[in-house]
Amino acid sequence: MSKKAPHRNEPLILLTASLIAFAISGIQPYGQLIWFLETSPVLVGVLVLFLTYRRFPLTPLTYRLLFVHGLILVVGGHYTYARVPLGFTLQEWLGWERNPYDRIGHLAQGFFPAILIRELVVRHTPLRRGPWLWSFVIASCLAFSAFYEILEWWVAISTGDETADQFLGMQGDIWDTQWDMFLALVGAVFAVVFLSRRHQTELDQLQLQRAAVPVEN
Repeated sequence: MSKKAPHRNEPLILLTASLIAFAISGIQPYGQLIWFLETSPVLVGVLVLFLTYRRFPLTPLTYRLLFVHGLILVVGGHYTYARVPLGFTLQEWLGWERNPYDRIGHLAQGFFPAILIRELVVRHTPLRRGPWLWSFVIASCLAFSAFYEILEWWVAISTGDETADQFLGMQGDIWDTQWDMFLALVGAVFAVVFLSRRHQTELDQLQLQRAAVPVEN
């Protein structure tokens, strides 16, 4: 039995839902500056995906993963990561000493972008399925996570102690930076291991669809 094709309007639906979530997150956030810092990557990402959709459409799996990642970011931006209610619930259930929502965010930082990076690499470089592709994708996610930690450091220096503490979300953990990068690494590995086969199937289907479209003169 063949898999049901994704609805052709799905990218538009995800785009609309992303903008609505972004707008709602901006209603009375915990701090306006923190909200802007945490959610601006979502707005930039949505704009880039919108502008490149016709020339370089992505697979349905990639769009869905980026949508979920965007939701995680806007929720964290609205409450700040140390104050997200879901995190407090998990903290109570698990008996942990801190709100773990920021841990979820950094796990997502490796998991969701990994498939986007995989798609860009497969479609624009000679790398194909195999250990080199896996290694490049995972290393890229880890490098981005490290760069994000450096970016947080720059923002903390330039904005002052209170904003820096809210943006960094360390919650007193001196190893927070190391945990953040480690979780991004774990997320990237999980994505590559568990989603690569499905992603490759969708990539092959996308390439066949684009090859069947006649070239306009």
